[in-house]
Amino acid sequence: MKASAFKEPSVHQLRLFLALSEELHFGRAAERLFITQPALSQQIRDLEKRLGVRVVERTNRTVTMTDAGRALLPEARAAVAAVDRLKHVADAQLRQASGRLVVGTMGAEASMAHTRAVLGLLQDRHPGITVQLVNLGFGDHMAALTRQEADVFFLRPPVTDDIELHHLATEPRVACLATGHPLAGEPQLTLAHLAGVPVVDMPEQVPRLWWNFWAADPRPDGSRVRYGPLVTDMESLLHTVASGEAMCFLPSAARDYFSRPGITYLDVADLGPSTSALAWLRRRRTEPTIEAIRHAAQEATSEKCIAVT
Repeated sequence: MKASAFKEPSVHQLRLFLALSEELHFGRAAERLFITQPALSQQIRDLEKRLGVRVVERTNRTVTMTDAGRALLPEARAAVAAVDRLKHVADAQLRQASGRLVVGTMGAEASMAHTRAVLGLLQDRHPGITVQLVNLGFGDHMAALTRQEADVFFLRPPVTDDIELHHLATEPRVACLATGHPLAGEPQLTLAHLAGVPVVDMPEQVPRLWWNFWAADPRPDGSRVRYGPLVTDMESLLHTVASGEAMCFLPSAARDYFSRPGITYLDVADLGPSTSALAWLRRRRTEPTIEAIRHAAQEATSEKCIAVT
């Protein structure tokens, strides 16, 4: 391609370029992006014109990255990521200015007594704050705080160092097994009973310190857990357990909130309890809406508005 003066590409074109680099096929990339193949081809040609270099080689059957395309990929990813971060911060500032608070939950946390108590006090003390509840999967709950897609989160620790917590409640953890499992008829288990029983696993974006706690890995004797299939949310977890492929540990409230055919919950004598907490990013703790819900959580626990099991 003949060299020309650099012209700034659009972020949209960079996103198209990244998708094409992953698919290496115009048809599949266009389908993934919900645009037509000719439109994608035109946008890539325009991107190449703006950059002054060819980024892909096209044949009738294949698409390959050029040396220039491969060299530009890390910069394109960084540029798109920077714009995404800019959007998340702008959205967070807009929520703050408008008095809107995005509250993340996972599983049944939105229905728990501690969540309802905190949100009730927040509404009483700050009627001008609009609360938006979002329920997210396992891989998104801490990441949603980091990406500022949620301002605070009702979750189950442990958490990463950039997150602060206010403790709300404590309850036992229980084993969740398929009803047909040989151990399902026991009155009570120990972790030794469960040695070798595979535990469901989590996607790679889930902080390992969190899932190590919930998988009880390592066990008291130092042995490591054998993991089974990956699950992404509560329904896939329960389906995997019910099918007998793996087990898991859950808060004891799961007996009430996640009663399912084919699943049995059992007490585990030597398994430590779990805690519930309100979480927020440490660097955002003084933002007005986050400060308001932090104070509501402190008031809720100090007034013993929350039932602790």
